[in-house]
Amino acid sequence: MTDPYSQIPQRPEQSWLEPGKLNVQLVYGLYIASLVLGVSSIVGVVIAYINRGKLGGWVETHYTWAIRTSWIGLLYSLISLVLSFIVIGVLGFIATLVWFVVRVVIGLQKAGREEPISNPEGWIV
Repeated sequence: MTDPYSQIPQRPEQSWLEPGKLNVQLVYGLYIASLVLGVSSIVGVVIAYINRGKLGGWVETHYTWAIRTSWIGLLYSLISLVLSFIVIGVLGFIATLVWFVVRVVIGLQKAGREEPISNPEGWIV
């Protein structure tokens, strides 16, 4: 039985805004830029939502991974904000930052090799 994520239709040219490898890398790049700019992750998650379901294959797992990274990161940040009143939230913010960067780096590496994310709906890594 073949892996349904192993094959995606090939397009002759890809642009940054069409679903595919370059678009997934753009989403991850916007996530990394959000560490400095703040709001670019919103643009990244919107692009991921727009392109999810259009191409299939391994790319689909990356869009799911990126969208979940954004929402779960927001949840972890809100929990850390509430806990910051008892100081432990500062450690939560640091842990959330490390978690976020690790997920984006894993996504970038797998996208570069055109591999699917093994568990795109996972909460940890």
